[in-house]
Amino acid sequence: MTDALVHVTEHERIIRIHLNRPAKKNALTQDMYQTMTDTLRAANARDDIAAVVFTGEGDLFCAGNDLADFLRHGELKSDSPVFQFLETIASVDVTLVAGVQGAAIGIGTTLLLHCDLIYAAEGTTFVMPFVDMGLVPEAGSSQLVPLLCGHAKAAELLLLGAPFDAKKAYELNIINQVLPAAGLADHLNTVAAELAKKPLQSLRRSKRLLKAQPEPINERIQRELKDFLQVLASPETQAIIAAKAKR
Repeated sequence: MTDALVHVTEHERIIRIHLNRPAKKNALTQDMYQTMTDTLRAANARDDIAAVVFTGEGDLFCAGNDLADFLRHGELKSDSPVFQFLETIASVDVTLVAGVQGAAIGIGTTLLLHCDLIYAAEGTTFVMPFVDMGLVPEAGSSQLVPLLCGHAKAAELLLLGAPFDAKKAYELNIINQVLPAAGLADHLNTVAAELAKKPLQSLRRSKRLLKAQPEPINERIQRELKDFLQVLASPETQAIIAAKAKR
């Protein structure tokens, strides 16, 4: 599940997807999408993986899609690797973490909307230039961006295609934290290590609840109760409770 342009590694319950095409500013090809999709699906199918971490090689996280590669592949279809990737990243239960530096352009920004914990280096620029390219928003961004920051700000970002920096991305609830560039990798390692310690069943069920569609509050309480009782009965949770009771 790896190729020269996407490095996939695993260590202590964490899988890392590292974009490794710095000469092309980590622009994504169909083959790269396929590798990422296969990796996410495999991670989600396992019960021993706490998180998947996205990073990019060099001084730029991702410049978006490689348009020349897309043209070579001809007409996009519903089963094209890019659409398979978008459907997968939007639906997995495994926690998704991203570390971003330099710039995140197009899909480089919109894939972050499906991540759970996103950290950006100071000086990072984000832009969603779809209208300027004669396209429309993708990856669910026309719904997710307004949910995060409201219609007016979403229109500024998606209709005007205005670039914005890491500080504004934080203020708009698109990322979790802005960090010095020199400290980004260490912070990602710390977050990954913390996630690896969590009870994995509880971690995944909690993410599933966070990502569930809005519903009447009493229905959500019932949904939470069902999950609560199931994890409460698990050996992992019983062991945690027993250990805490001895303190």
